Amino acid sequence: MQIFGVDIGGSGIKGAPVDVDRGELSDPRHKVLTPHPATPDAVADCVREVVAHFDWSGPVGVTFPGVVSGGGTIRSAANVDKGWIDVGARALLSERLGGAPVTVLNDADAAGVAEMRFGAGHGRGGTVIMLTLGTGIGSAVFTEGRLVPNTELGHLELHGHEAEKRASTKVRDDEQLTWEHWAHRVQKYLAHLEMLFSPELFIIGGGVSRKAHKFLPLIEGIRAEVAPAELLNNAGIVGAAMAASREP
Repeated sequence: MQIFGVDIGGSGIKGAPVDVDRGELSDPRHKVLTPHPATPDAVADCVREVVAHFDWSGPVGVTFPGVVSGGGTIRSAANVDKGWIDVGARALLSERLGGAPVTVLNDADAAGVAEMRFGAGHGRGGTVIMLTLGTGIGSAVFTEGRLVPNTELGHLELHGHEAEKRASTKVRDDEQLTWEHWAHRVQKYLAHLEMLFSPELFIIGGGVSRKAHKFLPLIEGIRAEVAPAELLNNAGIVGAAMAASREP
């Protein structure tokens, strides 16, 4: 079965039809830059552009970089315009997509769902934490395969700062950190999470997962296994489509 997935990020909005039985994109994804300011109307226009690129009609799953309530209402917006807070994203995007059924969920939760079904977390029990390193840091926590939604662990305080202000990919780029320096920051963040949650596995996702060989071997002293996301930066798209496929 094919369902369309869209992943809204702080820097880009990308999407594609997804074969949800195989966990694979059916066509190469299409990406547009996230508008600035990333207001609800501007982002909704970009989502429509991505979906229209494939002449798609039917259900659409959409990720959002913030807390999403069960009814598709946005409750936080750290890396997009604050005008999103309390917006009914499901209704807004459905209207912009001509009435198509829309499912909205947290971006890291979507990526985690995909990795637990088709990627690095497949078949893993205990506690698994998926982290998406990008403009910010998203998180998805699973206990015995069950998702604890909207954890937003990138906003935990770490040495007097929000963790994502110290260890996101954006920070590495903005501060021109070496891989070694940045890996040390990520290591401190993982150690903090390990102290709080005692996971068996960390899955590292986001665009930087393509370069996992440059920094994961530099991370030391973590008892949990640390593995790159197998679906790389497509995990959010796949997870969004999976969520939409489960809607009645």
